[in-house]
Amino acid sequence: MSRVGKMPIALPGGAEATITAAQITVKGPLGSLSQPLTGLVKVANNNGTLNFEVADDSREANAMSGTLRALVNNMVNGVTKGFEKKLNLVGVGFRAQAQGDKLNLSLGFSHPIVHQMPQGIKCETPTQTEILIKGIDRQVVGQVAAEIRAYRQPEPYKGKGVRYSDEVVVLKETKKK
Repeated sequence: MSRVGKMPIALPGGAEATITAAQITVKGPLGSLSQPLTGLVKVANNNGTLNFEVADDSREANAMSGTLRALVNNMVNGVTKGFEKKLNLVGVGFRAQAQGDKLNLSLGFSHPIVHQMPQGIKCETPTQTEILIKGIDRQVVGQVAAEIRAYRQPEPYKGKGVRYSDEVVVLKETKKK
């Protein structure tokens, strides 16, 4: 069995898991998330601890046990603490402004960019060059951050563009005569 799949998940206070034959649902103070289950992995709730066990000795079941355990662990962390991605805008005149469920970006193009946030995702702009994306679903938070970064990726010569706060952009040397 997968090493990750063997580790149990402790449910913190305020979080509860409901397991049916088709899916597992985790509810917490920030919301509720659900994940469909396959017949390859058995999930058991033992007094606030989720245990994962393979149904058979196939390779797919072994791999799926670790995958499902990681997904459920992210669900538990999401409904209790939430996830956050921070983006920085680097460049003269690059600005961001959050207005409700829309993010207005000015990235040096001839037109402004308006990014519609999906349901369950909140966007904040503490300063004009910082963007905070928050939500309970880790995959959706990362996807929204990647979509915003894709509007203007950091270029390799001056480093201008939208970058993650912990991203390091290695600058290239310009061509010499």
